[in-house]
Amino acid sequence: MSMEKLKNFNPAVFASVMGTGAVAIASHRYSAYWKPLKDFGVILTYLNILLYVVLLVLWLLRWFLYRKEALEDLRHPSKGHFYGTSGAATIVLSSQLGLILKDIALSWYLWLWGLVLTFIFAFWMSYEVFIAGEVDLRQLSPAWYIPPVALVIVPFGAVFMKTTSGYLNQLVVVVNYLSWGAGFFLYLVLYSIVTLRFIRHELLPPQMAPLIWMNLGPVGASVSALFALIKNSTIPIPEGPFIVFAFFIWGLGFWWLVMATAMTLHYIRNLHLPYSSSWWAFIFPLGAFTNATLDVGSAFGLSVMNAFGFLLLLALLGLWTVTVLKILPALRKNS
Repeated sequence: MSMEKLKNFNPAVFASVMGTGAVAIASHRYSAYWKPLKDFGVILTYLNILLYVVLLVLWLLRWFLYRKEALEDLRHPSKGHFYGTSGAATIVLSSQLGLILKDIALSWYLWLWGLVLTFIFAFWMSYEVFIAGEVDLRQLSPAWYIPPVALVIVPFGAVFMKTTSGYLNQLVVVVNYLSWGAGFFLYLVLYSIVTLRFIRHELLPPQMAPLIWMNLGPVGASVSALFALIKNSTIPIPEGPFIVFAFFIWGLGFWWLVMATAMTLHYIRNLHLPYSSSWWAFIFPLGAFTNATLDVGSAFGLSVMNAFGFLLLLALLGLWTVTVLKILPALRKNS
């Protein structure tokens, strides 16, 4: 990579790690329907480790060599939110290591690193928005959901509530619960504002159309994170009400799945849907909702939901494959 490309390095690149991780986890969990999916999930996990290391090195180099440009992106009302993908991607990869590779020790350290990144950018980005003055409503997009998503997936590491003890255990418990609460309810606030932008102003430009799917990200991730808290909690909680609440959250996600599909077809038929790096916005949100569907279906013994989730997985695999095939020529061109 040339120095000029490093200078303009896109902070949103970690969305590829988030998306690939979501596909790997969903493949692993749905392998009961088709056994090769389990091996596919393992392959994607190793691929994701390599991808993450490469992107992290480039990301850190940019901070050291081009700090001015990195800070300018962070303070941008649109670009800044993509910095949240770094922490989110780290936690997703941590979940892969624990769930798929069964490497709890490495998963723990990666989760801690993801926790640091998540909290830094979740608070920093909000601070920058608050002190920036008036922000044009047209600049709002579902990309604003990224910091809440990063917070709400922190409980993907809820298993560490059972592997720690003493004051460290108490700290892990507090961090998991406060992260879910802060992330989910912050998402609801931003959901209202971003929805207002959709109502009052023109559609997003065609190259940003996939961002519509990002509504599925915080919804799906919130459901799976809530189930992780219920399963691993070391403090007494009433499981029943929270499981029902998760079902209600899933219902909001289903509404957005239909809406996002309809809007995407509108772009294809009436406008245009060009390939861009924003296509990764299709992947993680749909992957999160696919995993959430299995969580809810399994909790209530609804095999019809699990079957629906498997159909979502097939669509997810197709979208991931197309996105990767589309990005390869661009990588060869830039190499």
